[in-house]
Amino acid sequence: MQISDTAAIVTGGASGLGGATAQALAQNGARVFAFDLPAAIEQAPSVAGITYVAADVTDPDQVAAAVETASGSGVPLRVVVNCAGIGPSARILSRKGPHDLGLFRKVVEINLIGTFTVLTLAAAAIAETEPDEHGQRGVAINTASIAGYEGQIGQAAYAASKGGVIGLNLPAARDLASSGIRVMTIAPGIVDTPMLATVGDEFRAALAEGVTFPKRLGKPEEYASLALTIIAHDYLNGEVIRMDGALRMAPR
Repeated sequence: MQISDTAAIVTGGASGLGGATAQALAQNGARVFAFDLPAAIEQAPSVAGITYVAADVTDPDQVAAAVETASGSGVPLRVVVNCAGIGPSARILSRKGPHDLGLFRKVVEINLIGTFTVLTLAAAAIAETEPDEHGQRGVAINTASIAGYEGQIGQAAYAASKGGVIGLNLPAARDLASSGIRVMTIAPGIVDTPMLATVGDEFRAALAEGVTFPKRLGKPEEYASLALTIIAHDYLNGEVIRMDGALRMAPR
């Protein structure tokens, strides 16, 4: 799939995995539309080729308007990368009492339902474009987590939401095949993103020590590199790729 002279949507595109992916796509000639919340966009760097669009992935009307902006850019919309997400920690039962049911719902709404909303509305726009000589119209990349396989203590909501993204992958690829759209999912391990910004060096070192090899945290740029590889590799479809240094999460 060609990247240059096409449009690409990246959710959570103001920072972290999404920020690195948006920049990598722009550097390769895509017109990138980075969806994020207004507060995040205010802190985002100004990068040639990236247009920041305020959109909450849990609001279908905002997503529809943002997708329309991307699809009306004058070049075909070919790529959507879903990186928007949150990862709060809470036990089902703790000294504070039962898990906040509203928090569980919020995590699933952002991480899973938000991913599905953007995937669906972007796919509808991509399906209206002219296919290339191989019948391809586009590719969607969703972001899961190895927590979707091996959720730790306190990750019930996060693991459930990311497990849903993993389960979505294959049926989405099958549903969208007739429209010439591939669907892939990346399941990162522990990546050095703003979610870890408040963690001390000692704890970060302990996290890195648990990785089989290389013994370090992953980098957002490595996620972006993998996303570009998936886009370019036309025979990758319907698969979840773990990007985790062979890490298998312990209970805590």
